[in-house]
Amino acid sequence: MNKTRHPTSSDLAGFFKPKSIAIIGVSRSVSSFGGMSFLNHFLKAGYPGTIYPINPRADDVQGIRAYPDLASLPEIPDLVMIAIQAPAVPTILEECGRLGIRYIHILSAGFSELGTEEGAILEKRVASIAAEHNLLIMGPNCMGPYCPAAKVTAWGAIPGKDGGLGIISQSGGITQRLTEQVSSLGVGVSKAASIGNAAVLDSPDYLEYMADDDDIDVIAMYLESVRDGRRLFELAQGATPRKPIVLLKGGQTQVGAATVASHTGSMAGNQCLWNAFFEQTGVTPVSCMNEWADAILAFSSLPETAGDGVFIIGGGGGNSVIFSDGAVREGLTVPSLSPESMEVIRPMVPVAGSIAGNPLDLWETFVNGDRLCDLLDVAYRDPHVHMVIVDRLIPRIAFHSAEMPDPTPGIIDFIRTCDKRKPTVFTIDYDGGDLELNAQGAALRCRFCEAGIPAYPSFERAIRALAHFQRYHHRLQKRTSRNQSFSEGA
Repeated sequence: MNKTRHPTSSDLAGFFKPKSIAIIGVSRSVSSFGGMSFLNHFLKAGYPGTIYPINPRADDVQGIRAYPDLASLPEIPDLVMIAIQAPAVPTILEECGRLGIRYIHILSAGFSELGTEEGAILEKRVASIAAEHNLLIMGPNCMGPYCPAAKVTAWGAIPGKDGGLGIISQSGGITQRLTEQVSSLGVGVSKAASIGNAAVLDSPDYLEYMADDDDIDVIAMYLESVRDGRRLFELAQGATPRKPIVLLKGGQTQVGAATVASHTGSMAGNQCLWNAFFEQTGVTPVSCMNEWADAILAFSSLPETAGDGVFIIGGGGGNSVIFSDGAVREGLTVPSLSPESMEVIRPMVPVAGSIAGNPLDLWETFVNGDRLCDLLDVAYRDPHVHMVIVDRLIPRIAFHSAEMPDPTPGIIDFIRTCDKRKPTVFTIDYDGGDLELNAQGAALRCRFCEAGIPAYPSFERAIRALAHFQRYHHRLQKRTSRNQSFSEGA
């Protein structure tokens, strides 16, 4: 039996930095979704390559010369995007094969996700033509490739922010939301692939590519199903020691699994098997969009942690109790500070109305940036502390806060330039119905995040992100320790 040939990393690179793109199905309606919206977004992003709108009933679209078909083009385009009715797709694919076009994205829906025999047959036809002509197809039923560095941003954050995140997703809408969310928090995307039904190229193909891509440091995945579970397992197991993989798994409940079939035409799979997958590969599982983005923010921004001890800097005795409980519930520890640290901290903390130790209840940290930096310096030197979480408040009348200079720039500068820096995150107290407070809190959060310092809208979200981050590094350290012991004993 012949072994299945999978695409190599160099094969898939052509999706993300094409010098020319043909868009089939560009309507002259400015507001239509599909080919026209893709064209408009490429123009908005400043795509530097050549765009060929394909429309047999138009001489030009948006001031760009249009062509009746692929054979009429003056060159063979690097990438073809198909946005036409599903039954017409096979004919276009045959034409691509004859012309030697290899990279194809099928936006069109109407295949196996319909749950009909006709849809399933049509998708099998797509796969058959791809095999016959050696076509690389992303989709069908997907948003396709995304690469801010190349201005290939027909969806998502436009023009987007370049960075070290790679995204593989079976859902176009979720991929689009994630690129927008992380971009607003200062996390750039190297490449994203919205893969839809994955009739030809499946998630393991993209995982292998992104695991070997030096421009990608963290991989985010949204999966509902996978055809070759063994291959995904082996690739994930090999990739996680080099870069974190954060996976949002759709279809974890009976209702969700039933919905999967109508989304991408796939079966969601056994949840017990997925639990074993996470345990044995080191892939980080998350259960919702916010948890996904929160973990990505931590993995993308923080230096490695050496342990699970968290130093909590905040204000208020009740908060100190709640924050401690939350950290322990997530599997982290709230250690006592070293005697040397306590000698430095005690003189800073008033006897009445504050708590010296860990957690640290010191109101002054909210208004005095220098005091907070002094405490961070203590934490960074303390051997019991491995991570720091700082609670911030937005000054408002209820707290009787006087007008004071903004301490944020000095705090950011200290953390970014400190050579002893340990993983440090902030929580910004702005959750609730106060619109002015929400706006101020969101703006402050963005200031920290854009400086490469993760900030979260609640302690619960911050501590869960740190827990995911710590477990990943703890696993790496255990693996390294085992390998060293094996080498010494060999």
